Amino acid sequence: MPHEPRSGPPRTSIDPRYSSPGAEPVPWAAAERLLTGAELFWISTVRPDGRPHVTPLIAVWRDGALNFSTGADERKALNVAENPEVVLTTGTNTWAAGFDVAVEGRAVRVTETERLRSLAKAWEAKYGPAWHFEVRADGAFQGREGPALVFAVAPRTVFGFSKGDRFAQTRWRFA
Repeated sequence: MPHEPRSGPPRTSIDPRYSSPGAEPVPWAAAERLLTGAELFWISTVRPDGRPHVTPLIAVWRDGALNFSTGADERKALNVAENPEVVLTTGTNTWAAGFDVAVEGRAVRVTETERLRSLAKAWEAKYGPAWHFEVRADGAFQGREGPALVFAVAPRTVFGFSKGDRFAQTRWRFA
């Protein structure tokens, strides 16, 4: 199933159970800015035996999806092969300040050459020359550590957690 960019804005709501009185939902544009600028994400996958697996990684927000890469034999790639449903999170590690997001969706392998070239440029622009990738003929990245599969996670649901003077839990649902 190829990645389909999300069209139109998501449905936005705030959950008053987890929000301060009078809190307003965060605009989707603020979440997109965080997804674009964040350097580190945490990906949660499920092992074949049902146990969770969480690991940090870098990712690029592009064309309405979070894109990540991993070696074919790494635990997250093996998990995604069995169950492509993932959660990617980023934000701050503070309680009383900041903004966190959790992106829920399906990890879909990216193999189209032009899209991979575009993503390779985006990776290097964001993370520098240490993250230079060539695009292989077999639909993968080639970096200094070896080949890497590329996955796109178009969000189905995103949760935003505002912290500080007013706590708020915003939900964005995509068609």
